[in-house]
Amino acid sequence: MTTQRTGSALSRRTLLGAAAALAAWRTAGAQPSTGAQGYPKAPIRVVVPYPPGGPTDVVGRVVTTRLGEALGQPLVVDNKAGASGMVGAALVAKAPADGYTLLVNASIHVINPYVYASAPYDAFRDFEPVTQLVDVPLVLVVGSQLPVRNVQELIAWAKAHPGQVNFGSAGNASSQHLSGELFRLKTGAQMQHVPYKGSSPALTDLLGGQIQLMFDSMPSAMPFIASGRLRALAVTSASRSPSLPDVPTMEEAGMPGFRTSTWYGLWAPKNTPQDVVQKLWTESRRVLAEPQIAAQYRRLGAEPVGSTPAEFARYIQAEARKWEEIVKASGARAD
Repeated sequence: MTTQRTGSALSRRTLLGAAAALAAWRTAGAQPSTGAQGYPKAPIRVVVPYPPGGPTDVVGRVVTTRLGEALGQPLVVDNKAGASGMVGAALVAKAPADGYTLLVNASIHVINPYVYASAPYDAFRDFEPVTQLVDVPLVLVVGSQLPVRNVQELIAWAKAHPGQVNFGSAGNASSQHLSGELFRLKTGAQMQHVPYKGSSPALTDLLGGQIQLMFDSMPSAMPFIASGRLRALAVTSASRSPSLPDVPTMEEAGMPGFRTSTWYGLWAPKNTPQDVVQKLWTESRRVLAEPQIAAQYRRLGAEPVGSTPAEFARYIQAEARKWEEIVKASGARAD
């Protein structure tokens, strides 16, 4: 979910209410937790390390409003953007481990350690995983003018035009970029990466023929796929997307082991009491399973998850190993 336009789904009333709650949180201060009994006793600060209206912000707000109702205290989104999410993540890493400061972040959280020379925190040791919120598959798209109809035809075309194939992404070291690098490594096609500042300008150049292909998030690509201006060749998930049921997975298209996605999760500072972590997970899982919340996410091309803290921790480690290998093999670095 790289498009920054999904914030239009948020009402002005919601944003004003969040601002008022944040002011109350800052005035009153969060009360330290002595465990899950009686928790929470004050509003909970949820740091989103990207600007309002962006995909991470939208994913966070869908769940936090309802989660606050379930917990009996508002969850207040506090946008702290900068350095590919590291500014906000650092604030949470250094916050008291009492359950009153949480982090909603994307999969870039486990990619950053491998593309930046240093970071103000340890992405794995300084946080308690609570749950994976949603998973958002990427979709391999080409311009409708390109004479290919499937992944194998794209590979053949790319190999027949060495040095003439450019793939775009929302930025260096993004999951879109690294998915393109994985495609290049697996196929042996000669392709040049062209980084953009977000999906929108990359899609504009893809439509105009300046670049030939792109792995993009489904929400930003779907309008162009639906209009016929872009052709979807495959999705990067393990199974087909309900939004594109006729489009095969990369594995079905002859690319075994090709699974990538942008996913979003909830973390607490390291050493947050485990009963607090469990309560946050239990309520998060219930909220994510609610039909109206699941429907909101699916309209965005996201699939609710709600994994246990232990499952999420294992998934984080597996994802980190996967992205580390891709980064090393491709030589990708942050801007």
